[in-house]
Amino acid sequence: MNFEFIPENKRKFEEYLKRYPQKKAVLLPALWLVQEQQGWISPESMEYLAKLLDLSHAYIYETVTFYTMYNKKPIGKHHIQVCNSVCCWLRGSQETVEQIKKKLNIEVGETTTDKRFHLSTVECLGSCGTAPMMQINNDYYEDLTEAKIDKILKELK
Repeated sequence: MNFEFIPENKRKFEEYLKRYPQKKAVLLPALWLVQEQQGWISPESMEYLAKLLDLSHAYIYETVTFYTMYNKKPIGKHHIQVCNSVCCWLRGSQETVEQIKKKLNIEVGETTTDKRFHLSTVECLGSCGTAPMMQINNDYYEDLTEAKIDKILKELK
């Protein structure tokens, strides 16, 4: 399987190259483009970026595996990330995780069999005053209750 940016992302990548002083500095935003395009960072996409940025595959791989925000395998359409920092934990994030696990019949780190949901726990998402909270794809859901979680998951199905 080969990877290549779609035309829109190729244009964005070219704009990034103009914005940064060195090609190497474009790596993180380029990885975001890959992830937005295919949902994860595949080995083929790492090779593609290595060629575009004149970097080794190992350098790209080290970067991808260092940062938790990059998906290293295909995940569900809706990536549920529940904050488990101290503020969220004190206000019930573990109960939130348990409710989602039960509702979707998956464990943390798993994807539902229909590929619609993937569940992760993450460190602080920066919304401590509205804990417990979760991020699904690019959207924040705050002040979570059992009823709110049920409603959110139902709307996303």
